[in-house]
Amino acid sequence: MRHFFENRKTVRLQTWITLLIGVVLIIALAVTGILIAGETAETVRESQAEKTMDIAHSVSRSPLVIEGLTDEMHTAEIQAYTKSVQEDTNVAYIVVMDSERLRQSHPVEERIGEYFVGDDEDRAFQGEHYTSVAEGTLGESLRAFVPIWDREEQVGVVSVGILLDEVEGAVITNQRMIYLGTGAGLVIGVIGAVFLARRVKRTMHGLEPREIAHLLQERGAMLASVREGIIAVNEKEEIVVANHAALEIFQRAGLAGDPTGQQVDAYLPPSRLREVLLNEKIEYDQEQRLHGIDIVVNKRPVELNDQMVGAIATFRDKSELTSLAAQLTNAKTYAETLRGQTHEFMNQLHVLSAMIETESYEELQTYIKTITPDHQQATEPVSRLVKDPVLAGYILNKLSQLRENNVTIELNGEKALPLLIKKEKMDVITTVIGNILENANEAMANQTNKYVMITINYINKQMYVSIQDNGPGLAPSEMETVFEKGKSTKGDHRGYGLFLAKQKLDEWGGTLELSSEKGEGTVFDLVIPYEGEDV
Repeated sequence: MRHFFENRKTVRLQTWITLLIGVVLIIALAVTGILIAGETAETVRESQAEKTMDIAHSVSRSPLVIEGLTDEMHTAEIQAYTKSVQEDTNVAYIVVMDSERLRQSHPVEERIGEYFVGDDEDRAFQGEHYTSVAEGTLGESLRAFVPIWDREEQVGVVSVGILLDEVEGAVITNQRMIYLGTGAGLVIGVIGAVFLARRVKRTMHGLEPREIAHLLQERGAMLASVREGIIAVNEKEEIVVANHAALEIFQRAGLAGDPTGQQVDAYLPPSRLREVLLNEKIEYDQEQRLHGIDIVVNKRPVELNDQMVGAIATFRDKSELTSLAAQLTNAKTYAETLRGQTHEFMNQLHVLSAMIETESYEELQTYIKTITPDHQQATEPVSRLVKDPVLAGYILNKLSQLRENNVTIELNGEKALPLLIKKEKMDVITTVIGNILENANEAMANQTNKYVMITINYINKQMYVSIQDNGPGLAPSEMETVFEKGKSTKGDHRGYGLFLAKQKLDEWGGTLELSSEKGEGTVFDLVIPYEGEDV
């Protein structure tokens, strides 16, 4: 059953709108038509009853009728008079009865002088006037009864009748017009529903609701995945979009509450998005301060069909951009070092090639002995302890930089690191080790004797690294803030290396411990999850 519902064809929005409006119209017009038709039928019946009653009253007051009932010499005139009125008013019959209930007029003259049929005339002979439905000689009819008075004396009764078939015919005629009007309204409504559905579909750019929902989900996912803060305002200067990264920065800046729906100048006075709306001017890489946080902002207006509909701003914490710049600087330094080593190695190859071509074998042997010890001294400990060529190359580069600054390096270890299986962790390892070695190198910048001892081991799928320097060390107050972003003893715009190292380790479940004393140097002990592949 679930498979059936998941695979059935989805009804289009245009069809849904047309069907919905059509059903509503059918129900509304049908109910209205039935109610009006019923009311109309009742009204027609009442109208016919009033008509017969009015005719009966008119005949009962006729002097000719009254005189005819009181003077037998004039009874023939009653028939002529009632027949004339009957033809003029289109009723079925007009019957005048005397006090003995004998007919003095009737559409069928042979029945004059006979008793009235129907058994509903008694009340009329008691002085009442009323209408009733009964079966007479002409068929079932709606009849009105009115007493005939000669001053204070009742001398007879007049009955005016309309056959029920004629009454119902009048009702059906009126109802037919109502139903035709209802049908015409339904057709017009359905046509309007079709045009409305098409208009709605064009307004929605031809998209179905499920497609719009999918787009909204995609937009939400994209906004959530972007690391830059994003806010958008409409033409009324109200914030309509604020992604997760923007909310995080707002919270750090002390701006509480949901910004959506608020005026941008009230919630973010320094944003200047209002000016972007008014001036329609694009601004890139503008530095601003948001409640103590430095941010870099890009702003631009948003136009739709050549009309200004809002503005959007993307921003990011300046400290994060500074840390990224620092990482790029390290990468650039690494590349330049490799380039220099490559150049030196090529020069050595050229020398070797020249000696071989000139058959200067004794000088070649002496030259090889000259360059080999330095290379072996630098590479042998690293290649012994680190089997992954990428990590080994990175460590060699960092150690080369330290040696260029006259730092004495001691590299120890018992269990070598195998090849790294999860290559995505290489960035974590290089960032942590590189930042710690950079920190040690800078800490010993003003010393004559510089010394760094590095210990590397691999135990139970864990990489253990200890880096110890003989720098000036740290005071207890400095150790408390050493891993905080932007906190550094080296001046402003520093303090990102150790912060990044700690952040990377936390992401991958590693640990980083620091021990230091003023004047005694610093020791960093770190543990990194390391799944290796033996070679």
